[in-house]
This record gives sequence, structure tokens and C-alpha cells, in this order.
Amino acid sequence: MPELSFGQFNLAYNMLSFALATMFASFIFFVLSRQQVDQKYRPALVMSAIVVAVAGYHYLRIFESWEKAYMLVDGRYVPTGVPFNDGYRYVDWLLTVPLLVAELVAVLALARAKSNLLTAKLAIAALLMVALGYPGEMAESNSVRVLWGTLSTIPFLYIMWVLWGELGQAASRQPEQVRVLLRNIRLLLLGTWGFYPLVYMLPFLGIAGGTALVSVQVGYSIADVLAKCGYGLMIYAIARAKTEADHGAVGQAPELVTANAAAD
Repeated sequence: MPELSFGQFNLAYNMLSFALATMFASFIFFVLSRQQVDQKYRPALVMSAIVVAVAGYHYLRIFESWEKAYMLVDGRYVPTGVPFNDGYRYVDWLLTVPLLVAELVAVLALARAKSNLLTAKLAIAALLMVALGYPGEMAESNSVRVLWGTLSTIPFLYIMWVLWGELGQAASRQPEQVRVLLRNIRLLLLGTWGFYPLVYMLPFLGIAGGTALVSVQVGYSIADVLAKCGYGLMIYAIARAKTEADHGAVGQAPELVTANAAAD
């Protein structure tokens, strides 16, 4: 573990704290928002809530590990000898990344057979993407890092192909507002998931020591907030738009739509 300046340590500390707070705040929002969408879209919001809850737990463990790994001595943070465990991130991604792709399939409310097939294909590819990236993240050799990074890219490209191919066909049959949201959420997924390899390849840019350690924590935290909280908010927006399209009552929850229809 390298020594860190006061600013470096606190930059990572504050970013981890921000990510932790954002995950838990998003969890509350997704739980409370379930009643605002139709029942067939609620599983997607349940998945969103599970994703940020799992991520929040792991960010709590990362935050605690970061605190224990350093102590302040003469204005600088020096290692305490307690290892910083960044492996929590990969445990988190193994659990949450398959759910992220499953959310998108769930909110479309496709036919059960097609939905199950798409979810299985995307979840398996997501697991392979994360699992193949881990050995490279832990490797000290850049050549080993490149090897595992390249292998991890293959299932990533497959996921993008499915999202723009099979899901693109399903999206074309959605209402106009939903089509726009689906286009945006796929771009968000591409942008955020494409950000992880940039952080992964920091050693090739000559960034090492404390700068590299802090850059990884900040970079991954920003990507996680966008890929989990921001993505979940867009899933909610799609579910809300589809609910409104189904019931023909913009801005009203399903229960209110039913009550208004009965009153008429």
C-alpha cells in the first residue's frame, strides 16, 4: 500500500462515502416507487432495489476497509499494515451486473419464453465478463492484465450485440416515449460499462502508486453510481412511461387510474 497525501486519502474517502449514501438513498426511492407503476413492471424496480442494496453493503465494507488501511501521521496517510480489500467490488459486480441486464428485460414485459431466454443469455455473459476481468485486476504484469481484459471484453461485446439486436427489435414495438428512454438507457449502459475498462487500464498510462490507487477508487465509484443508481432511475422512468401508455392516464398511478375509471 503506498503512502497518500491528505488530499488523496480524503478524495477517495469522500467519494466512497458519496457512493454509499447514493446507493442507500436509491434503495429507499425504488422501494417507495413500486406502487407508482403497474404490477407487471414492478419486478424491474425490485431488481433495482436489490442492486443498490447489495452495492450499498459492499461500499460500506470498502469504506470500512479504506479507513482501517491508513492512519494519519505528520500530515500524510501511511499504511497501517491492515490490507485494503478491494475484492469486495468484484463480489458486488458478480451479484449486481447480471441483475442490471435482467432489469431491462423485465421492464419490457416481453412474452415469458422470450424474456427467460434473453435474461439467461445476458446474465451468463455478464457473469463471464466480471469473472474474466478479476484475474487481470489482481495481476501485477501488464501482459497478464491485457490477456484477461481482452477475454473479459468478449462477453461485453456479446451483451452489446444483444442489447442493440434482439432488444432493439423489441424496443421498436414500444410507444414513442419508451423508445427514446430505451435508446438512452442502452447508451448509458454502454457509456458506464465502457468506463470500467478505462480505469482497468490505468497502469498502461504510467499511473502508479497512490495516484493509481485513488484514481481507481474514484473512477469505479463514479461508474457504479451511474451504472446502478442512474440506470435504476431510467428503469423507473421506462416503467412509469409504459404504465401511463397502458392505462392512458399520464401522471397517475395504476390504483388512481382504476379508481377514476370506476368513478366514470
